[in-house]
Amino acid sequence: MERRFLFLASLGGGLAVILGAFGAHGLKGRLDPAHLEVFDVAVRYHMYHALALLGLTALLSRRPADRMLQTTGWLFLAGMVLFSGSLYLLTLTGIRALGMITPVGGLAFIAGWLSMALAARRG
Repeated sequence: MERRFLFLASLGGGLAVILGAFGAHGLKGRLDPAHLEVFDVAVRYHMYHALALLGLTALLSRRPADRMLQTTGWLFLAGMVLFSGSLYLLTLTGIRALGMITPVGGLAFIAGWLSMALAARRG
């Protein structure tokens, strides 16, 4: 499982860099400052959780059968797709309904951090 998460963390981190550069250079002047800020928030949380997923792979290499740690990885991935993805699409398409998905992604991030805390507590 850790190899899968390592692969997905690497792709996620690379994609966050690409999207960050696109936002900084390709969207500047095309979007108003408020939408650029939303895009930047999406990139930041995307990268934070790609790095968190990368760190999780180190934990999984020591405890590969730990279901709670595996759940943490899937929750971080769900958060990246739902939280960051909905914000990317919202800023690029202007479809406001996508904003309803964002909190679900935020809850996935929170649940991921809590599941990691539970895994740490269980040892």
